[in-house]
Amino acid sequence: MTGNLQHFARWGILLTREAIAAGSSERQLIRSLHAERWQRVVPGAWAAPGTELTPWVRARAVQILHPGHTLSHRAAASLHLIELLREAVEFTDPDSTTGRRHGFPVHRTPLTPAEIRTHRGLRSTIPLRTLRDLLLSGPRDEALVAVDSALSTRTVSGVRRTRLVTPDLLATVCATHPTRHHGVPRARAWLTLADPRSGSPAETVARLRMHDAGLHPVSQAELLTPAGRRIRPDFLFLREGVVVEIEGYAYHGSRDAHRRDLDRFNALSACPGVRLILRFPAATVFRTPDRMIDEIRTALMS
Repeated sequence: MTGNLQHFARWGILLTREAIAAGSSERQLIRSLHAERWQRVVPGAWAAPGTELTPWVRARAVQILHPGHTLSHRAAASLHLIELLREAVEFTDPDSTTGRRHGFPVHRTPLTPAEIRTHRGLRSTIPLRTLRDLLLSGPRDEALVAVDSALSTRTVSGVRRTRLVTPDLLATVCATHPTRHHGVPRARAWLTLADPRSGSPAETVARLRMHDAGLHPVSQAELLTPAGRRIRPDFLFLREGVVVEIEGYAYHGSRDAHRRDLDRFNALSACPGVRLILRFPAATVFRTPDRMIDEIRTALMS
């Protein structure tokens, strides 16, 4: 058996039952697996030597063990390069007899073949179905971060992707869910808060925090500098002349990035009607949003 184990593997995952069905004795198989340093991922599935045992490797093993399990919700969103507040491996299988499999949630809702696609050996729900699931299950902020991301062209994990869905199509598929009718009004209400102009999860959450506080700036308003340059701040309170900029996680550590940052700030400051620019890092938006809201309120009243 030693040296032949890769023959039984799919995408680097070997199933004990398949090797035994091919004629290996269980004792000999286990001895060879340990001798060659294969790693047990979940009961009945092993990863090739040297494989990092990430949640995605475990998810692949679970899916090979249970072919009816389709990656969905946050897991499918990650595969489609839809940004999230948090990643998680989740499955959907309408025929599953359990709500969890090897520690992962399994949603038992209807799923049609047209709502499934396969990429690199992983089956997942298509973007439209994925976003419907997130809207109908919530929470609101997590669902809308995903929706905003999918509604726009984004660069995610270094890959530039196009818009994946439209608001009207999302509203339609939410309304036609076969079992979760009670969640449709809430999903529709959340969709009215979506904004394809949002540029990042931090911008989406900042906009929602302002909305909840009764503050309604214009997103990505087009301003014109005295030199004729067009520039779009993240948020603009037009009457008060207050701009709110949300800084992402990326550290502007290079000389060129720092220069571009200063150039943008100076250009915004020079725009007619701009009185004050407030800048908040993503950490403030996520961890201490009340501080952000207080500073914005103070600026609007000054």
